[in-house]
This record gives sequence, C-alpha cells and structure tokens, in this order.
Amino acid sequence: MNPFAKNIPTRDFLMEIYHRLYALYGPQHWWPGETDLEIIVGAILTQSTAWSNVEKAITNLNHQQVLTVAGLDKIKESELAELIRPSGYFNQKAKKVKAFIHYLRVHHHGQLDSLLGIEPTTLRKELLSIHGIGEETADSIILYAARKPSFVVDTYTRRIFYRLGCHPEKISYPELQSIFTRNLPSEEKLFNEYHALIVAFGKKQCQKKPHCLSCQLQDFCWYSKTLSLPKPSPQTKKAHS
Repeated sequence: MNPFAKNIPTRDFLMEIYHRLYALYGPQHWWPGETDLEIIVGAILTQSTAWSNVEKAITNLNHQQVLTVAGLDKIKESELAELIRPSGYFNQKAKKVKAFIHYLRVHHHGQLDSLLGIEPTTLRKELLSIHGIGEETADSIILYAARKPSFVVDTYTRRIFYRLGCHPEKISYPELQSIFTRNLPSEEKLFNEYHALIVAFGKKQCQKKPHCLSCQLQDFCWYSKTLSLPKPSPQTKKAHS
C-alpha cells in the first residue's frame, strides 16, 4: 500500500494540522530579531546550525556595534568570521554576509528598504542571485524581513509532512513548497505562524526519534503505524484527548 495515498494535503487537511499545532503551542512571535537586518543576518547564520548558536553570534555582532549595513560593510571579513564563530562554518558564513551587503550596496545603494520593497517574485530572484542564499534562506528573508507571503520549507517541514503521508521521502523544495502555496491562502501572517509552529513541533515532538505516543497528530500519521509502539494507557489517552 502506498502510504502517500493516505493523506492528500488539501486545504482542510493542512488547516487542521495548523489549528492543532496552534492550540498546542499558541502564537510563536517569529522571527526573533530586533531589526530587518538582524533577521536577514540570522537567516544566513542559521544554516546548518541550531538557533541557540546563532543567538550567540548575533550577540557578538551587537556587542561590537557592527550589526548595521555600514558596520558589516566596513568590518574585515576575517574579523566578521571571528565574531560569528559560534554559528559554525563561520568563514563561509562571513563570505555570505559580506556578499549580501555588497549586493545591497551595489544594487540598492545600501538601502535595505529598497530591496525589501520589491514585489515577492522579483525579490526572491534577486536574493537567489546572491552568493550563499538558497531557497530556504530567501523565503525566510521574504517572509520575516520583508513581511510578504513566501512559505518557508525546512528540515522539520520535510520530516513532519513525510511522516504524515503527504509526500514521498525525496521531494524537491519547490514541489514541497507548492503543497502549501496551492492549498493555503497567500497570507503572510498565516505562513509566518505555520512555519514557526512546524519548527516548534519538530523540535519538541516530531524529532528524528519521534515521541509518537504523546503526539497530537498521531491519528493522521502513517509513520507511527509502522513502528512497534506500546498501546497508550487510559491515563495517557485521557491526558491528550
């Protein structure tokens, strides 16, 4: 039996998942950044690392008062790399941050509002043309810094919705993203909250080794049915009913 025939990702299905996660976790108030530039730098630094490490790097940048367009343009790449060391892959990420600032200076006179004011499709193309900015990072910048609807797909999205039987294990970024964009209203607030809730659920519940017995989505999940799980006790059932 093909498990992916189990849950066709319709609008009703996706909104049911959203409402359950919202009831579970409440509003997430994402993205955690004081300024648009901080959000953008954070989106670059969070590649291949935990957010707690990004926070340490951001704190270093703020402490040295270089988390401005002018500050990041002026600082030497080697010095920038040292400040963002906690985020990992710091030499590569310093190049990426510098590439973004260079693009902003050359194409938008260093004015962040000029870049973020572009309509989403064109903005995405511009961002993807910059060294080190891939699809997930570009969509994060559009959604959280430009505050325009662009659904972000990450590792948690892949893991959770694969286990829910919505797509095959191997699926491209655009294909997975389109599951959401073609079925959900194109609303920035909805995309923002949905992605944040997916991250919360992926971190706390649907981890690499999932906590299936206490999962609020278990009735939808084909993956949990492939595991040898003990039956939940009456108390567990009652607690999660």
